Amino acid sequence: MKRSPLPRGAAYAVLAALAAVVIAVSTAIFVGVGSNDGPPAAQPHEARRSAAPAAAGSWVGSWSTSPSSAEPGTDRGFPGQTIRNVVHPTIAGTSARVQLSNLHGTQPLTISHSSLGLAATPGSATAAPGSLRPLTFGGRPVVTIPAGQAVTSDPVRLGIGYASDLLVSTYSPTPSGPVTFHPHARQISYLAHGDQTQEAGGAPYATKTAYWRYVTAVDVWSTEAQGAVVALGDSITDGISATMGANHRWTDFLASRLRSEPGAPRYSVLNEGISGNRVLLGGMGSSLTDNPSGLQRFDRDVLARADVRAVVVELGVNDILRSPRQMDPDRIVAGLRALVDRAHARGLRVVGSTLTPFAGHVGVDPEQEPVRQAVNSQIRTGRVFDDLVDFDLALRDPADPQRLLPAYDCGDHLHPSDEGYRVMADTLDLDTLKGEASAAL
Repeated sequence: MKRSPLPRGAAYAVLAALAAVVIAVSTAIFVGVGSNDGPPAAQPHEARRSAAPAAAGSWVGSWSTSPSSAEPGTDRGFPGQTIRNVVHPTIAGTSARVQLSNLHGTQPLTISHSSLGLAATPGSATAAPGSLRPLTFGGRPVVTIPAGQAVTSDPVRLGIGYASDLLVSTYSPTPSGPVTFHPHARQISYLAHGDQTQEAGGAPYATKTAYWRYVTAVDVWSTEAQGAVVALGDSITDGISATMGANHRWTDFLASRLRSEPGAPRYSVLNEGISGNRVLLGGMGSSLTDNPSGLQRFDRDVLARADVRAVVVELGVNDILRSPRQMDPDRIVAGLRALVDRAHARGLRVVGSTLTPFAGHVGVDPEQEPVRQAVNSQIRTGRVFDDLVDFDLALRDPADPQRLLPAYDCGDHLHPSDEGYRVMADTLDLDTLKGEASAAL
């Protein structure tokens, strides 16, 4: 039976209802895109196993540093001051989230305001116009971080490019106890009086500092990145001798290769180097909790980072050099193998480096060189790591293999020059970062 057409008034009512639905849906979409909620939050320990980037994107670590110790002389923290940390991401993204740490604090740390922005120029305290974003934690600007813990901010929408420096600013209104920091940033950051977290201009930031305080990671939402590679190491990975503010650590040069070379995995690079770090023993000076060993911090600094796919381990030199000196190479190798086992339990590949030359460095004794050689001999057998990067061979002087080549020596006969760091990055075979962990070593 043929149906009668709707009366004109009823038809208009149906059209109006449909229009209302379209407007409501469009508004919801617009609000979702324009909000600071960002993409769905993935927990840092979630790892994507596919080697291909997801068209929809994923969270990946773009920058990180290890909270190495409590800053001396900061029993009250920095009450009434804003800390503006300058950090350099290694992968681009459209949103970001920030981790703040009170790991080495002894009392709760209250941060009443914090922000994230793009530096107007590299290394500058001035934010690019319109780039500052307030950070929230569970929707609130105020966050209190218990002693020994860390928090991650809600995502914020912010376009982050490869050449960008990021400004992470925190303000604490009250005394907070010892400050969790990274002392060898090789990057200038800034301090200002009062709450300047939303101040785009650099004028209030009159005090310069060579430390990173509280901030320990920045993750980005990326449709390009295939994951992250973590560099776990000592002062050589920390880049203690690299030119200040130039991003000339070996990990920076590696990030450039991963970004530009055809066929390279599109990984970010997370630098988890701590100067003076050892495989087996933690502690620095009179503190047993500062400078935790590679074994002590592996879960925190490697496994907990966002979308990690591979690890490069550069550790062992300080086990030989620092007191109490480890003169048994088998114990150092056993510690390295323990790191590999923990990475394999998460399906991560581990590329390990040989121990670099240190003859001529202050305090080095002749009996330490055979220990280094014995560790390197075992590493070169291929039964310690999934793959090898031979930093020893790359940096040593062919005429005197116990020493660094002068062109690659910063002058202290232990740490590389900028050119030495570049050679280290060039030595790493990028194909060794691909794929899964070896079934057995």
